[in-house]
Amino acid sequence: MGETPLTNGRSNTTIFLAHFAAFLFVVLAAFWLRRITLEPDAILQGYLQIISGLLAFVFAALTLVRFQGTQDRISLILGAGFLLSGAVLTATSVLFFQIFPDAPLRLLWAPIAWWLGRIVLALLLVVALLVEHFLPRSRHPRREIAGALLAVVALTYALAATLRRLPPEASRHPGAFFPNPEQLIPGVIFLVSLIWYRRRLSVEDSAFDRTIYAATWLNVAAQLSAAQSARLLDAPFVFAQALMVFGYTVALGGALLDNANLFEQVHHLAVSDPLTGLPNYRRLLDVLENETERTDRTGRPFSVLLLDLDGLKMINDSFGHLVGSRAICRLADVLRIHCRAIDTAARYGGDEFALVLPESQEDEARHVADRIREVMANDEEVPRLSASIGISIYRGDGERIEKLLSEADKNLYAEKAKRGRRFAAPNPRRRTTKS
Repeated sequence: MGETPLTNGRSNTTIFLAHFAAFLFVVLAAFWLRRITLEPDAILQGYLQIISGLLAFVFAALTLVRFQGTQDRISLILGAGFLLSGAVLTATSVLFFQIFPDAPLRLLWAPIAWWLGRIVLALLLVVALLVEHFLPRSRHPRREIAGALLAVVALTYALAATLRRLPPEASRHPGAFFPNPEQLIPGVIFLVSLIWYRRRLSVEDSAFDRTIYAATWLNVAAQLSAAQSARLLDAPFVFAQALMVFGYTVALGGALLDNANLFEQVHHLAVSDPLTGLPNYRRLLDVLENETERTDRTGRPFSVLLLDLDGLKMINDSFGHLVGSRAICRLADVLRIHCRAIDTAARYGGDEFALVLPESQEDEARHVADRIREVMANDEEVPRLSASIGISIYRGDGERIEKLLSEADKNLYAEKAKRGRRFAAPNPRRRTTKS
C-alpha cells in the first residue's frame, strides 16, 4: 500500500525538522568554537587541502568511469565539478606551505580561493541536476568527457584570474553572528541542491545517489561553519574543512560501492541468459572445466544432463512466440527450483538446456531426469510441456568437454527416436568447446 498524503506530509515535516535541527546544531557548535583560541597551523591546513583535492580527483575519475557505463549526464557533470574542485584545492594548498623560507606566508588568499572553489562546485551540482532532469542520457560519452575536461581547464584558468581581483580579507564583520556571511552564498546553493536531491531519491535510490545526498548535506554544514570564521584559519574554519573532507570521503565511498555494484551487474549479464536468467553457454563451459579438473583430482565423477524442449515449433505456431518464450522460461524454472544448490542449470541454446550434477553417478542422474519429467507432467499450465533428456557421465578419464556434451547429445536424440517423437537430425548449431 502506498503512503497517504497525510502520512507523506508528516514524513516530510519530520525530515525537514530533523535537517533544521542538525544544521542549527552545526551553527551553534561553530559559534561555540569561536571561543577556542587556535593558532593558525598552515601546514595542517595545507595537508587538509591536499587530502581533499586527492579525494576529489579520485571521485571524479570514478564518476567518469561510471558515466562511460551508464551514460547518465549527472555523473559527467559531477565528475567535472569535483575535478575542478580538486584542482582548486590542490592549487591553493601551495599557499599554506613556505616554499621559500624567507618569503612571507601568503595565507590571506586561502579562504577566498576556498570560497570561490565552493561556489563553482555548488553551481555545478545544480547544473548537474538540471541537465539530468532535461537531458538524462548521453549518446556520445567520449566526446562529452573531452568537452568536460576542456571546460574544467578553462574554468580553472578563469578562477585563477578572478582570484587575483578579489579582496584578500578573511572577515569584514568579526563581531557579527556570521562574521563571514559570504560563505553562506555557496551554502544556499548547496541547500537548493540538497532539496532537489531529496526529491530525486524517491526515483533513484542507489548507493551513489544516497552518498551524494549525504555529501551535499555535509557541504551545507561546512559552509555554515565557515560563515562563523572570524579570523584566518580559526577553529570554525578548521571545522568547516573537516566537514568538507568528510563529505568528499562519503561521496568517494558511495562511488566505489556503486561502481562495484555496476561491475557485478555487468559480469552477471555477461554470463547469464537474458530470457531465463540462467547461466549462459560461456558460464556452462567454465563450470564444466572446473568440474572436470575436480574429478581428475579427486576421482569422484559428475553427470551432465542435456534437455531439449519437445515441440517448441508447434507451440510457437499454435500459440505465438510469446507463449513459446514462456515455455522456455517454464522449463528454466523447473531446473532452477527442483535442483540442488550445488547443481548448475544453464541454457545451452535455443530450446536446449544443460544441467551439471557434481559428484553424481548415472543412477542419481537418471533419478534427477525422472523427477524433472514428473514435475513437468504435473504442470497443468497450457500448453503442457515435456522434454527429452540425454545423460553423460565424466569419470575422470581425461575426456574433452566436447566429447562429454556430444555423448549427452547423442543419448538425447536416441531417447527422442525411442519415444517416437519427431525426428531430429544432429543440429549443425552445436557449439565447439575447448580442445
